[in-house]
Amino acid sequence: MPRLATCAALFGLAVLAIGPTAGAREAAAPEGEAQTEVALGERMNASTVTVVTGTPGGTYFRVGADLAFVLDDGDRLRILPILGKGAGENAYDIRFLRGVDLGFVRTDTLEQLRQDKRLKNIERHIQYIAKLFDDELHVIAPNAIKTVADLAGKRVSFDVKGSGTDYSGRAIFRELGVSVEAINVDQPTALEMLRKGEIEAVVSVAAKPVAFIAGFDPGDRFHFVKTPYPDTINQAYVPASLSHADYPKLVTGEAVETVAVGTILGVYNSPKGSARYDKLVRFVDAFFGQFDKFLAPQRHPKWREVNLAASVNGWTRFRPAQDWLDRHRDQEVAGQPELERFFRSQPDRPAGKEEIYQAYLKWRQAR
Repeated sequence: MPRLATCAALFGLAVLAIGPTAGAREAAAPEGEAQTEVALGERMNASTVTVVTGTPGGTYFRVGADLAFVLDDGDRLRILPILGKGAGENAYDIRFLRGVDLGFVRTDTLEQLRQDKRLKNIERHIQYIAKLFDDELHVIAPNAIKTVADLAGKRVSFDVKGSGTDYSGRAIFRELGVSVEAINVDQPTALEMLRKGEIEAVVSVAAKPVAFIAGFDPGDRFHFVKTPYPDTINQAYVPASLSHADYPKLVTGEAVETVAVGTILGVYNSPKGSARYDKLVRFVDAFFGQFDKFLAPQRHPKWREVNLAASVNGWTRFRPAQDWLDRHRDQEVAGQPELERFFRSQPDRPAGKEEIYQAYLKWRQAR
C-alpha cells in the first residue's frame, strides 16, 4: 500500500506539473495516432493488387514477380504476388478468397469450374484481362515409352492435388483417349519415384522452360515422350514442341511434339464503382501501357509470346481491359504482332537478347 500511495502521489504531482492543457493533449494523442494508422491502412489497401501465382521456382511465380518489378509505383500501385498451387486451384482463390484480385488460370479452367455443381454463374464472377502464353505438356518417361499411348494403364504422376497439372494434365490425357493410373505427389518426389521405377512417367503442364525439368539429369534412361496433336482434341489445346534450346539435357535431336494449353490473367469481376474495381482499372492501365518493359531480356521469355489484343474463346474480357483496347484500337498494342513486324523489318537480325531488345526499342521509338 505505501508503494501504491507513493506512485499515486507522484502521478498526481506529474499531472499538476504539466497542467491540464498538456494533459488533454497527451490523452488525445492515441486517437490521432489511430486515425493516422487507419488512413495508412486504407491507402495501402486501395493501391495493392494481389495476384495468386504458383509454386516457388515455377513459371507463374516468376511471371508474378515480373509484374511486381515492372508495375510497382509507390503509393499509386503495388503488385503483391501470392504463392499458389497453380491454375487449377487459382480459379477458386480468385472466386472465393477475400483479397485475391488476379491469378493465372488456363483456357480450360472454365470447363473445370462448370463441372463443380457447387458453383453458379462462374462466367460472371471470373473474367480475363489478357491471354498470356501457352503452357506445354511435358511427359518424362523411360526410353521404352515412345508415345503417350504407351502409358495406358501405367502409373503416372500429375503433381500435387489441385495444381494446374493435376487438372490440365488429366484433361489432356482424357482428350487423347489414354487412361492411366494417376497419382498426386510433388514434382521432386515424382522424379525420384521415376528413377526408382515406382512410376512410369512424370507429367508437368507448365510454360517452358520449367526449372525442375531443366535441372533433371536423364542420363541414358529417360526422355520426353512424344505427344502428337490429334484433330479431335478440344479447341482449348494447341500444338507445340519442346526443343534442344528449351531442354539441352532432354532433347538431343529433333524437337519433340506435344500439346499446350493457354494461360490467361484471370480477374475477379468486381462491381463498377467499388474501391476494388478502381484499383483494377489502374492495374489495367499500367499493365497494358507499360507492356514494352516485360520484353526486356531480364524478364521471363514467355512474355514475348503475348498478344494483348487476342481474344479467348468462351471467356469474357474484364470491362476495363476491353475499354482500354477499344481506346487504343487505332494504335499499336504492344505484343507479338508488333514484334513480328519489327523482325520482318530487320535485314540483319541482332543475335543476342539484349541487342534484340535495344534494337526493338529504337525501332518502336522511331515509329
